[in-house]
Amino acid sequence: MRRISGAALVLVALLAACKNKDQFTLNGKLENADTIKQVYLYKQGMVVDSALLNEDKEFKFNVASPDPDFYFIVTPGEKNYLLLAQNGDDLEFRADYKNPSGEYTIDGSELADKLEDFNKISASHQKKFAELQRRYEETVSKNPALRDSIVAVMTPVFQENMDEFAQASIKFGNENKDNLAGFYAMSSLDRTQYEQPVVAYAEQIKGKFANNKAVQEFLAYTDKIKSLAIGQTAPEFEAPSLEGSNIKLSSLRGKYVLIDFWASWCPPCREENPNLVKQYKAYSGKNFTILGVSLDNSKDAWKKAINDDHLSWNHVSELNQWESNIAKKYQVEALPSSFLIDPQGKIVAKNLRGNQLEEFLKKTLR
Repeated sequence: MRRISGAALVLVALLAACKNKDQFTLNGKLENADTIKQVYLYKQGMVVDSALLNEDKEFKFNVASPDPDFYFIVTPGEKNYLLLAQNGDDLEFRADYKNPSGEYTIDGSELADKLEDFNKISASHQKKFAELQRRYEETVSKNPALRDSIVAVMTPVFQENMDEFAQASIKFGNENKDNLAGFYAMSSLDRTQYEQPVVAYAEQIKGKFANNKAVQEFLAYTDKIKSLAIGQTAPEFEAPSLEGSNIKLSSLRGKYVLIDFWASWCPPCREENPNLVKQYKAYSGKNFTILGVSLDNSKDAWKKAINDDHLSWNHVSELNQWESNIAKKYQVEALPSSFLIDPQGKIVAKNLRGNQLEEFLKKTLR
């Protein structure tokens, strides 16, 4: 083994000591970026710096960041590359601009290494998704008449890949609660579908990253949804039915109740209604019912949609669209939205649609 001389060790120590602790340095190279002359560095949606590319397509940033934070290298061609940086970091960025998957490398700090580890996890699932998409399109092009059957076969495969990625993200996030790479992994999840691990993670990072805007917004969001998390009692409400008499949610206690937020003017809601009709017919005699909560503002339109779609369960509406107090209480921000509650009034599932709702009811109401 070659020995390192004392002089060399002193030189290394001096170089380390000379690092600028008041900013971070980012040396970058964007290969195959023939038309790109300039890149921008963004933080929280704002440009914090820009740099010209030299003949070798290299660029450099020196930026102050007292706390670890998220930055994006953005090109005029609208490609962007995420990085994590803080004062004292000396980072090396490399990317092939023509790489269709947008892969890149960034080295120079422990935090950068952590982010790259997660990027590798994400990239592997993106490649799998791209391959599944290619197979789907190729199969459909050869058998267009069988499109619906192909969708039925391929959808669970796509979902399995998504679930595998989600579980890998959750594992990575929980193993990296002390750094922003872990937060990035958890914040990439569908917060509705993976609400329980997201809320649990949020509870564990409270008090950390106090100066990070993205983290604080995430914590504010999870605090807001905790009262509507699975396992919580569904908030009580009372509203007028189509006939004018008030219906209380608690009047349906003792049954599984799907609280369905919808509207006559919502195409996805109307597309889902045949499935709800199917499930209501199959399970209404097995301790299941539906309570429709419409975000219409026209009683006539609301009534017509109920009749046209053959929705034979209870319905209520304040006829106030997004100003509905019930929608605000349940923090509904998109339609359709639904909450499934058990006979004791506890929330047991959210936003079950299509086969998901059928599978839940089949398993629960045997």
